[in-house]
Amino acid sequence: MLGALVAAGAPADWLRALPDRLGAPGVTITIEEVDRCGVRCTKVNVVLPGGQQELPAEAVTRGQQHAHAHGLHLHDPAHRHISDLIASVESAPLSPWVRERAVRAFRLLGEAEGQVHGMPAEQVALHELGAVDALIDIVGSIEGFERLGISRIYNRPVGLGDGWVRAAHGVIPVPAPATGILLEGIEIGPAGPLSGEAVTPTGAALLRVLSEGPPPSRWRAVHGGAWGAGGRNPTGYPNALRLILAEPGREAADVVLLSTDLDDLSPEYLEPLREALVASGALDVQVWPTQMKKGRVGFRIEALSVPGDADRVVDAFFRHSTTAGVRRHSAERVTLSRREVQVAAADGTSVRVKVLDAPDGLRLKPEYDDVAALARRTGQPAHEVARDLRERAFRLVSAAVDARPPQPHNKES
Repeated sequence: MLGALVAAGAPADWLRALPDRLGAPGVTITIEEVDRCGVRCTKVNVVLPGGQQELPAEAVTRGQQHAHAHGLHLHDPAHRHISDLIASVESAPLSPWVRERAVRAFRLLGEAEGQVHGMPAEQVALHELGAVDALIDIVGSIEGFERLGISRIYNRPVGLGDGWVRAAHGVIPVPAPATGILLEGIEIGPAGPLSGEAVTPTGAALLRVLSEGPPPSRWRAVHGGAWGAGGRNPTGYPNALRLILAEPGREAADVVLLSTDLDDLSPEYLEPLREALVASGALDVQVWPTQMKKGRVGFRIEALSVPGDADRVVDAFFRHSTTAGVRRHSAERVTLSRREVQVAAADGTSVRVKVLDAPDGLRLKPEYDDVAALARRTGQPAHEVARDLRERAFRLVSAAVDARPPQPHNKES
């Protein structure tokens, strides 16, 4: 994960400075380019004083005491408890977004290992090498996404690998017991050519705290693939993690139209309902007044979604309104090609602007929430803020658009 984040643009200097920020002086981060089955990958190594590193399972010889997933040791005197690692995270200079997820990852890891070994989570101990490795892995993986400006993360079905791994107390089958607990609720796919342990408890814990599940049904790749190398180097497949940076594909050809009529919901709660529908995946939400039976005034709410998000939008209707039923229709729409750019406002902050490629040229629309927030900060009228942002966005994108051929109407999702 760390190698993939660096390959995607996370600063190498930030990663090298991370051990000192986490209270692990003397720990060195090295970064190298390696080959994994013909694929150029970035590999990150966490090196303790004296040159010790956490080794992949297949590199451990018989007689060495080695545990999967950063080395659970119940009797090794050189160890750290999960509670010690949580304390290190809580005292480190981290953002709330990073700290909350890192603490939750360690708690999940401690609870899973504690359940396997029949002990309280806070008493679970990792040997010193594994503890430092886990600390860098977990905090670095979470903060790396923050450094890239990414807060929405998805994963495809997970391949577990196969076979057996040597743990602290003997040989156990893949997936390791704690991994199996931590993967509860995560979609598992075919292992393909994977051999050995393809998911450790630490990796499973990171999925639990970072991923929102399967990716959206439609998206556009921004960075086609950043590859982070694992420690093993099998010949039959690249032992690497691929990180794809993408933006949402909001256009859709096949859509679902969901609607309901309400006469017993106060109008002041329509906006929270609209927000909940959008958060659940609705592409658009419209509300207008209607005349209901017995002369009552009501409201019709319509939400548009891609087919894969329709069930979540229906659930939001039931959770956040008083409706007893939702109508559902399949439809098709034709849309212009669209994208989103980040524009620097007059005060230096970044504002989102939608760009449509229309037959008559560019159409630019600054994101309303960003315009309103900027107007509140600066005291300028919102319509003047929006006009300035449109001009800035036009200067930013017009040169690139002029160099491209005309874009036809697209039926996309």
